[in-house]
Amino acid sequence: MRVVTEQAPPTPEDVLSLLAGVVDPELGCDIVELGMARDVVVEPEGTVRVTIALTTAGCPLKAQIKRDVTARLESAPGVSSVRIEWTEMDDEQRAHAMARARWHAKERAPDTEIPPTARVVGIASGKGGVGKSSVTVNLAAGLAMEGFTVGVLDADIGGFSVPRMLGLDGRLGGVEGEKKIVPHELPVGAGLLKVVSMGFLVEDEESALLWRGQVLQRAVQHFLEDVRWGPMDYLLIDLPPGTGDIQMGLARLLPRAEMIIVTTPAVGAQKVAARAADLARKTYLRIVGVVENMSAFTCDHGESYPLFGSGGGAHLAESIGAPLLGQIPLEPGVSTGGDTGHPAALGTGPAAAAFAALVRRIVDEAIPPVAMGGCTARILENVEAALGPVPTATEAELAAAPST
Repeated sequence: MRVVTEQAPPTPEDVLSLLAGVVDPELGCDIVELGMARDVVVEPEGTVRVTIALTTAGCPLKAQIKRDVTARLESAPGVSSVRIEWTEMDDEQRAHAMARARWHAKERAPDTEIPPTARVVGIASGKGGVGKSSVTVNLAAGLAMEGFTVGVLDADIGGFSVPRMLGLDGRLGGVEGEKKIVPHELPVGAGLLKVVSMGFLVEDEESALLWRGQVLQRAVQHFLEDVRWGPMDYLLIDLPPGTGDIQMGLARLLPRAEMIIVTTPAVGAQKVAARAADLARKTYLRIVGVVENMSAFTCDHGESYPLFGSGGGAHLAESIGAPLLGQIPLEPGVSTGGDTGHPAALGTGPAAAAFAALVRRIVDEAIPPVAMGGCTARILENVEAALGPVPTATEAELAAAPST
């Protein structure tokens, strides 16, 4: 259910900034740059109306684009509802969009190795010690058990812990003849994990990295640009706690990223986690929802004890206008699994069940995988038959083209 905030509605310019995070997965370019997002109107009570021009009326990706546009806009403070009008591009507009997409693929920098079909999810927290890395690893393992290929980027450069939690070690390999890194791969059930961490590049787990802001940000950029990720359904990014350079760099490099905020039931943790949500909003990233970790402990005789308080996750979700996606109980097996490289999500018990429910909600509702339909690829031949081959436009030519 939408939580209506008391804040002023966004401006049309804010709406377009949010929609720049919605990427056409076939063309690999955002819908604003492609000229698909048009006629933005924001009404005083917070209703946002936007027209989306599809490359073809029967585009199988229409449902995917609708979900992404609605989710992005509804996550913005001051938005009470979203109304989408649909239209279809004419041949000239389609040719322009194709040219823009080709120029983007050829010239745009920085260009990452993340495929446009991958759902990019940052796992964030306001402070350390709330189990953010544990949630990342168990969510990744649970998604892989469902048959998905999941990338795991350990972006907590100085506080890396993902290799130990997944039982992985050894140096990262390279691609012969190319300056590309190959992630470690770990089959899980019917799926696959692809893992990159600074822990694979240091001498041992206890090595300290004395790096400052811009160097840390460049390390994450290196992992996005120079790692041969290959096909993925999801990329989970374990972010460092707080609101620093790495988080802001992620918003710049991957504006289509979405955020899950991790907190504990304690009110103090909830208040700090709100800052991570505020950063996401200010950088136009969609907040998928909140995960409350270390919820009540249930002993063998069935009695439940809220050792870290109660209500923090629900209060945070309500305050930021996002859903509470799940509550992970406090269970010794979660910590033990992280220490031994056997994620609790792959076992049994209350925590495993909670992670399984979180995975199902992610896949079914919150961040469904991209279902490719091939609509743009099919119409390209028709466009070129009508207008001739679509040239690779230069930036100056695109700037001079008629506005769509």
